[in-house]
Amino acid sequence: MVDKRNVLGASVLLGISLAMGHRVLAQRETTPVENLPLDDLRVFAEVFARVKKDYVKPVEDKALLESAIRGMLAGLDPHSAYLDADAYKELQVGTSGQFGGLGIEVGMEDGFVKVISPIDDTPASHAGIEAGDLIIRLDDTPVKGMTLTEAVKMMRGQPGTDIVLTVVREGQQKPLKFKIKRDIIQVKSVKSRTLEPGYGYVRITQFQSQTETNLVNEIDKLKRDNDGKIKGLVIDLRNNPGGVLSAAVAVSDAFLEKGLVVYTEGRVKDSQLRFRASPGDILDGAPIVVVVNGGSASASEIVAGALQDHHRAIIMGQKTFGKGSVQTILPITGGESALKLTTALYYTPAGRSIQAEGIQPDIVLENVKLATASDSDTLALKEADLTHHLSNTGTDKKIKDSKESKDKDKSRKNNNDANEPLTKDFPIYEALNMLKGMALIQQVRSSPAANERLNEPKTPETK
Repeated sequence: MVDKRNVLGASVLLGISLAMGHRVLAQRETTPVENLPLDDLRVFAEVFARVKKDYVKPVEDKALLESAIRGMLAGLDPHSAYLDADAYKELQVGTSGQFGGLGIEVGMEDGFVKVISPIDDTPASHAGIEAGDLIIRLDDTPVKGMTLTEAVKMMRGQPGTDIVLTVVREGQQKPLKFKIKRDIIQVKSVKSRTLEPGYGYVRITQFQSQTETNLVNEIDKLKRDNDGKIKGLVIDLRNNPGGVLSAAVAVSDAFLEKGLVVYTEGRVKDSQLRFRASPGDILDGAPIVVVVNGGSASASEIVAGALQDHHRAIIMGQKTFGKGSVQTILPITGGESALKLTTALYYTPAGRSIQAEGIQPDIVLENVKLATASDSDTLALKEADLTHHLSNTGTDKKIKDSKESKDKDKSRKNNNDANEPLTKDFPIYEALNMLKGMALIQQVRSSPAANERLNEPKTPETK
């Protein structure tokens, strides 16, 4: 379905920093640097010599030079970085799809590690880590002053070992502590279920190389479970930190018949790319609602922006993260170390740059939860709660009837528990209601009666 392309000579990944290891975003060979600023380099050489001669304790030349390089890249943007030999190896392990860690996507903010998104079904998400948390301590070690690579290296480790994260969370007066056991991180890219007969739900946790195939399989499964037809689909991209660019393009293409999906612009020619959709919509035009939040980043924003610009889906939820840049891995001479350098920005079909802006939902939802009537049972006052109430002195039959009634109530409660994610998840509940309305409008417009009315000859107005 997707036009396969060789992108920057390798797979392009759009993500922040993989929680337990940076991601390879692209690779290409380095080119000779021309027109060096010799006067400024003389100043650098003088500072280097002064530090080497007069600093309070001896410092190795290699350490000084690597610190200078890190400082130079850190001044560019949060995603450009120098990868020494250890960090480069960590990156390659992190992109292997299986590693020991916590399962969070992170970046740096004001010297602290910021959680961009906890990954579904990982130790971090089970422990209660949330998007937006600022990690200020790793065990007893303060994060302030660490590089992101150093913090990531501490968080990674042997599966089964523990680490304590101390985090500052908006709305909490005191820092929170989470003891988390490291595990092998294996992320299932796509999950699905039926919300109500005819209405499907797809959750995409990350954009991986097989995401499009997994998506098609899950939608085929939904169709089989719903008599071969889906009336509407909810796509959940909340806390999806991004991933492979080609996967984001393929997912968008799955629902689009034609047109531009995304394009990138950079200073060098091979960073100027355009991706177009091919014919074929796996939902045959059925309405879509995409749910996003502040943890939806990068590749997630590509999908949301493409479907929004083509008026193919309603975007619902909260403003997305706003990560609209592409990083390239540039191996340094020798191949043991590398630069991770921001080389391009990506744009939606309508020409919007998402960088630092994010995708604004068509319908904004606050971060609230629904409460069912049963949730308030503990607050409701009943006759049996009153002091000196009369006891029930009914017959055995009444007692039996009462027991049967309780059994039915218990059964009903168990059935409600099966739907708990829907009843407790306000955005998904609202998305389903929106889908029903969109499907109804679509049905009315396509009905023979409606077409007849539209085709009826207009009668002259009586004066």
